[in-house]
Amino acid sequence: MRLLRRASALLLRRGIALYQTRLCQNDSLFRVHPSVSQALAENKPVVALESTIITHGMPYPHNLSTAREVEAIVRAEGATPATVGVINGEVYVGLSPEELNHLAHCESPLKVSRRDLPYVISKGLSGGTTVSATMIAAHRAGIPVFVTGGIGGVHRDGENSLDISADLTELGRTPIAVVSAGVKSILDIGRTLEFLETQGVCVATYGASKNFPAFFSPQSGFISPYQVCNPKEAAKLIESTLSLGLQSSVLIAVPVPEEHAAVGKEIEEAIQTAVTEAGAKGITGRDVTPFILQKVNEMTKGKSLQANIALIHNNAKVGSQIACALSKHSNERRTRGDTHHHEKHSSDSESDIVVIGGINVDFIAKGKNKKLVFGQTNPGSVCQSFGGVGRNIADSMSRLGCRPLLISATGADSHSDAVFNHCKHMNTSGVARLKEQSTATYCVVISESGELSLGLGDMDIHETITEEFVSQFEEQFSSATLVCLDGNIPVSTINYVCSIAAKYNINIWFEPTDSEKACKPFLSDAWKSLSYTSPNLAELVTMNRTLGLPTPEVMPSCPDEVLRVAVALSRPLLEHLHCLVVTLGANGVLLCGEHEAGSVNLQPRKQNKRKHLCALHYPALTVTEEETVNVSGAGDSLAGAIMAGILKHQDTDSCVRTGLLAARLSLLSPHPIAPTLTSGSVDPNKIHTHSWPKPTFMWID
Repeated sequence: MRLLRRASALLLRRGIALYQTRLCQNDSLFRVHPSVSQALAENKPVVALESTIITHGMPYPHNLSTAREVEAIVRAEGATPATVGVINGEVYVGLSPEELNHLAHCESPLKVSRRDLPYVISKGLSGGTTVSATMIAAHRAGIPVFVTGGIGGVHRDGENSLDISADLTELGRTPIAVVSAGVKSILDIGRTLEFLETQGVCVATYGASKNFPAFFSPQSGFISPYQVCNPKEAAKLIESTLSLGLQSSVLIAVPVPEEHAAVGKEIEEAIQTAVTEAGAKGITGRDVTPFILQKVNEMTKGKSLQANIALIHNNAKVGSQIACALSKHSNERRTRGDTHHHEKHSSDSESDIVVIGGINVDFIAKGKNKKLVFGQTNPGSVCQSFGGVGRNIADSMSRLGCRPLLISATGADSHSDAVFNHCKHMNTSGVARLKEQSTATYCVVISESGELSLGLGDMDIHETITEEFVSQFEEQFSSATLVCLDGNIPVSTINYVCSIAAKYNINIWFEPTDSEKACKPFLSDAWKSLSYTSPNLAELVTMNRTLGLPTPEVMPSCPDEVLRVAVALSRPLLEHLHCLVVTLGANGVLLCGEHEAGSVNLQPRKQNKRKHLCALHYPALTVTEEETVNVSGAGDSLAGAIMAGILKHQDTDSCVRTGLLAARLSLLSPHPIAPTLTSGSVDPNKIHTHSWPKPTFMWID
């Protein structure tokens, strides 16, 4: 049985990979939105959406607003929406806002089913894709879940007219999961279910009942052969279908929400009247459905439209949850097969911390002379390591027993191969691997003493960590204890995460990266949603200057003056931030925040009431120039260790001392995060050093 399951999982992955390969080798008839192709490449959840709802299902502006709302619901659930439509003879899988607007305003758009695709493409026409055409496009792109309102079926008197929707035959020959509110009640539901059985389509009602829904009503008078109670069960059913290699689909029938089912009876009566009128007027074929929907909307004074929109919203929510569960289950199985030691982490720890930031391949050059002479070759040594602030922090925390989810991006090149091989101990499932992009590289030149002399970086790929990309993980970071942002990511992404933080009361740690990028959250009110930040003195100056606050013209050199300035610059930020961890190099670390039990409270704030503010200064641990190998990861090691301590509910003193020991290990290692870093190697209770710093306490106000 275990062998069969492994074979099924392999078949599933190969099947998805095959669809994606077809997509990448695609002819010019299919255009896939970058966000969709990126999500598919990383096995992230994607939900296909049809577009006849835009072109034929609703009047303007309800059609456009509903399409936008549905896409927003999909994103809110952690998936990427892929609305399918035909524009000027090309099939679009994923529409931009401008393309959605184009379809909503399109004059005389066609209703494009399987049979219509060749003609519409050959003539360069535009139209909305029906269930069948959307299934074809989604399957070709490798999207396993498609959400619609209701599918077509066998029309009433279909046994004589043979008027049977192409949706049903498509369900029998295209392996994809279709999430709908059952079958439109204007159809012959009994014969439709019989036809689906003949086509080999697995039908299951979603929820607590086996009753098969009839669009506006949760009950049609018929029973589904099967039932799934939640997204996880639905995902397992879909995975079984894909793994078996069946060419038929799965139909997940979702009942309309109860609060909107009350008007179902009134709508049903209007439908019967509209059906009779359509017959009297000789309306047949594809014109029947839009005629009936329009008449029903008129007779119910808009109630049917409201119920229709609510139904589609609900389908989008459920379908997205199923897509996320399917993606998660697939990724978990892949992770178990590739890195067995990940199994030791509990699922609870996986959601504790999310890190959003950069991954770099670092080249560290260290001179052998005290002074480097520019313009000539200097003797020294060069080594390669793996860095990036986000990666470093996630690496540090992973080695200290946490399981952060790292959200980042690399190229699909040899550098990224090396990165993923080096980071097998980390959860990199949130890292996109992008074609036609280069993995970020950073070259740093340091003197014999370990001081930075020159840094060069190719960091363009960090701009791909966009709001749209990050929004796929909203479910993960909205439930996390802590979210860490590094300053490499775009301002718009920082603002987006901060807005989510305000909504869900998330604690955000901002690592500024450098003095130039430290300003990003402070360009707007986004900074007020931060809980922690870990700047050095120059970055702290930038933050204050960006807010229009007074800053020193000359940086102080005297240790006492450095502390005084750091405290003064931290004070205005504490109007909103919970705690500042100011790194002062050779002058140690300064914590500024709320007072609790004679120390600075590092644990997440439990109430909005402001307590007294204080500061705690820890001198640095001694590391000689000869011992210093590099300085590129010390601050990240410190921050990662402190965050790990916060998640483990350690006291402030233990958190900071652990962080100082982690930073010291980094200085002694050629790698930004020392491979020797473990909970035991930086346990302040086990490591006795003659230079243990004694913190200095001071009141701020």
